[in-house]
Amino acid sequence: MAGYGPIPNDIVIAASPRAALAEADIVCAATTSRTPVFDGRDLRPGTHVNGIGSFTPEMQEIDATTVRRARVIVDSRAATLAEAGDLIIPLRSGEIDLDHISTELGEVLAGAKPGRTSAEQITFFKSVGVAVQDAAAAQLVVRNGAALGLGTVISL
Repeated sequence: MAGYGPIPNDIVIAASPRAALAEADIVCAATTSRTPVFDGRDLRPGTHVNGIGSFTPEMQEIDATTVRRARVIVDSRAATLAEAGDLIIPLRSGEIDLDHISTELGEVLAGAKPGRTSAEQITFFKSVGVAVQDAAAAQLVVRNGAALGLGTVISL
């Protein structure tokens, strides 16, 4: 990993995507890949997957197998259906239907819908980035950091 410095002792580089998934509880994909970066058949029961990289209808870093196996949660249904190839591609091929995209993150946070219905359930959060959610999260980070005496306030 030239240019990145030494790898900390507690980080292990997996030999393959399958090896990376073998013991993973949480999988985060943040790539610009146009094709899936792992095989959803390799996910263990109870795994949570975050997909934040693909951002066009033609990009699909998360495969249809993962999407089919998972309870799908999105930040915004409308934005997801316009931008997220991870879900648009399996919708177009008939591997899932619109009902499979059952829950928005706000519904989980408000307690209106569960994030997970069993410990064995695979969950998939597909984020396309919603500015108001980003701003709310940033405000929370700044507020909590100030309360803990962390960070430096600068004037712009």
